[in-house]
Amino acid sequence: MKPLRAAALLLAAALAGCAVPEWQKPGTPQAEIEHAMGRPTQTEPLPGGGERLLYSRQPAGQQVYHMDFDAQRRLVRVTQVLTLENFQALRNGVDTRDSVRRMFGPPALMEKVARFHGDILTYRILDNGEPRQAHVHVDPEGVVRRVMFTDERLRDPDPHR
Repeated sequence: MKPLRAAALLLAAALAGCAVPEWQKPGTPQAEIEHAMGRPTQTEPLPGGGERLLYSRQPAGQQVYHMDFDAQRRLVRVTQVLTLENFQALRNGVDTRDSVRRMFGPPALMEKVARFHGDILTYRILDNGEPRQAHVHVDPEGVVRRVMFTDERLRDPDPHR
């Protein structure tokens, strides 16, 4: 894809929706954000009576946003959590399928391989602008056993290049 065309497509995609998580201002009422953003992928209670809305762009996108609200249902912070550092912070033998899903939401893919007895939760991420995949290996008991990273090969839409 030519750089100018790629930039134009990215700009068009960015302008297509004006309700972008990282543009939301602290203090905005939760109802206003939900009206603009739509229904969240999932919700989680927070200590002190607050609530976290999780908006996922998986499986096609590479972002998952935590939008944290206080007990008065006002936005406190927005955090993009699909980062290499967050996946590296997972603790083998301690974290579980449930804790992974609370943090990252549903995976882009759920896979199995012959050399591992369990599920592999695959998330699409960006690492310094490079498309990658984080593969979280979860055993049959629901415990994280390993996290691996691979580069994501994106198919070139122009086969004649």
